[in-house]
Amino acid sequence: MKLAIIYLIGVLFGLGISLGGMADPAKVVNFFDVAGSWDPSLAFVMAGALGTTAVGYRVVLARSAPLMERQFVLPTSRSIDLRLLGGATVFGIGWGLTGFCPGGALPALGTAEPAVVIFAGAMIAGILIAKAIIAATDHRSNRETVRI
Repeated sequence: MKLAIIYLIGVLFGLGISLGGMADPAKVVNFFDVAGSWDPSLAFVMAGALGTTAVGYRVVLARSAPLMERQFVLPTSRSIDLRLLGGATVFGIGWGLTGFCPGGALPALGTAEPAVVIFAGAMIAGILIAKAIIAATDHRSNRETVRI
C-alpha cells in the first residue's frame, strides 16, 4: 500500500511539473532570458508551489508523526556551507544552460527525446561524481558522510 501511495504522489508531481511547463526546456530558458524573450509565466508556477509548500508544511508538521512513518526525519543543519553553495550553483547553472531541472526532466523522460535522455544520463553521472567527491573529502576530514 505504501509503495502505491508513493507512486501516486510521484505521478501527481510529474503531472504538475508537466502541466506547469517545467518540463519544457524552451519555456524555462525563456524564463531566465530577462534581457530577451522573457516569459514570466513560470514565476506563477513557482509562486503556486511556494504557497502550497508553505501551507503544506504547516499542516503536516502540526502532526506528531507522518502517516506512514514513526517519526519525521528533518534536516538538522541550518548552516550555509561550501557544499550547499556549490550544489546550488551547479544546479542553477545546469538548469539555466539546459532548461531542465531534475524535477522537470524525469517526467519528460517519457518523451524519449535525445536531449532529455542525455540530460538524465549527465545528471546521474553528476550525482555519482558528487557522491564520490563527498565520500573522499569526508573520509579525509574524518567527518560523517552525508547520504544522498
